[in-house]
Amino acid sequence: MKGLRWRYTRLPSQVEDALSGEEGKEEKGEEEKEEEAASAPAPVPEDPVEPQLAGASQVLGASEIRQLSLHLPPRLTGRSWSLAFCTSRDGFSLRSLYRQMEGHSGPALLVLRDQDGQMFGAFSSSAIRLSKGFYGTGETFLFSFYPQLKVFKWTGRNSFFVKGDLDSLMMGCDSGHFGLWLDGDLYHGVSHPCATFNNEVLARQEQFCIKELEAWVLS
Repeated sequence: MKGLRWRYTRLPSQVEDALSGEEGKEEKGEEEKEEEAASAPAPVPEDPVEPQLAGASQVLGASEIRQLSLHLPPRLTGRSWSLAFCTSRDGFSLRSLYRQMEGHSGPALLVLRDQDGQMFGAFSSSAIRLSKGFYGTGETFLFSFYPQLKVFKWTGRNSFFVKGDLDSLMMGCDSGHFGLWLDGDLYHGVSHPCATFNNEVLARQEQFCIKELEAWVLS
């Protein structure tokens, strides 16, 4: 019995020595597998919970939607996305965007594609609207898919999140430079690095022309 117990207590040590440098290459005993199964945490799904889209996007594909979903606040996981505004349907007009967003108080996702084919935009913690000053919270962020997804979150250096004028929409600010700036026709835009998000230029160039723009409400 003592010899049996000795082998039983030494076995894990011998296995660890044998597996050093090549962990996972040999099959484990049935008892060890059962012990690990009992103590292992529940498996985590490889893919995030995809949002349900009320409307079809002309800008984002399924892959981009999945990637963006990972960076949204946890409280919005699995929430539906409703297409409140798109230039292909509602025209190139910032005032029209404001009208379509009326009645919505929840977070909004602004996505656009420029004439160079680049996709970028912003997540706002509250609906896009006319305002006398900057509004929003630290959940707001900018993002760009150039050349792959990069997300620029709040740095805490200032609170210039979103400001909506009749003739322009601004997101992020630093000494007169905006992280994302769109004109009243939703045709021309500008992107500069700014202290609010410590972002890079979202497009290939600081000045760009918009081909498609969408505003999604996350309910």
